[in-house]
Amino acid sequence: MTSKLRARGRPLPRTRRQRKLAPRDRVVVTLMVVIPAVLVIGLVWLPALGSVLLSFTSWNGIGSLDRIKFVGVDNYVDIATIYPPFWPAVQHNVVWLVFLILGPTLLGVLLAVLLDKELRGTRIYQTALYMPVVLSLALVGFIWQLLYSRDQGLLNAVLGTQIDWYGDPDVNLWAVLFATGWRHTGYIMLLYLAGLKGVDPSLREAAAIDGSGEVSTFFRIILPVMRPINLIVIVVVVIESLRAFDLVWIVNQGRNGLEIIAALVTSNVVGEASRIGFGSAMATIMLLISSIFITIYLRVVMREDES
Repeated sequence: MTSKLRARGRPLPRTRRQRKLAPRDRVVVTLMVVIPAVLVIGLVWLPALGSVLLSFTSWNGIGSLDRIKFVGVDNYVDIATIYPPFWPAVQHNVVWLVFLILGPTLLGVLLAVLLDKELRGTRIYQTALYMPVVLSLALVGFIWQLLYSRDQGLLNAVLGTQIDWYGDPDVNLWAVLFATGWRHTGYIMLLYLAGLKGVDPSLREAAAIDGSGEVSTFFRIILPVMRPINLIVIVVVVIESLRAFDLVWIVNQGRNGLEIIAALVTSNVVGEASRIGFGSAMATIMLLISSIFITIYLRVVMREDES
């Protein structure tokens, strides 16, 4: 029918998708596009761009904007050469990343596989394991303070020790990492559990018929199928390791063995130093590191969509 109409030179009938929107619908669609775009530009892109521009300046945040002085890349040079907390902070962020990958992430995968078997009381286990995720890191820090307290903490009472878990620079990083892992495990578990629920059961049945065991089936078939989940988890873990802030700031404001980049940014921007340009330079470094992993993730996702 369509070919006949084209041959006769007659216009094709409009489908529902080809019909023009009514004026009221146009207004609604325009608002749905413009409002989120304005919010993202105003709350995300403009502050990010402002931080990048301020990273090349020297300003204490007091007085008018004409007191801002352009210093070029001096802030970045000072960060790398004469700012002692920076490199320990980078090291701690790397330790944070490795710990989250080898600890909570792998444990979350294991728990997801176990809960996917529909064991008795699975709902109760899911709720209990996911409960820490809904808590803020600030509240998590206070909860673990009850366990880590040197004089009244549960951990020292059980072990019969007098260790200052939050104050001793030799152990406080690992104490904070363990508290972070307690919260992070449930989030990773939920992501992988959702991915496992979406796997086609016929894949497991075919693997079982071929004589493949559960472990072999998971690593050779199930895990590759969940590649999008794996990419999301990698990006989440990287960003989580970079934006780690709440716990260390509650403990000792990112000092005495708990230096991380986010805490240094805060202490320089809103702390006693009030060095806006210097803190913005470190924030820009965090932005660049995050952008690398996010760009890799988006490229992989776009390639999969095109294929």
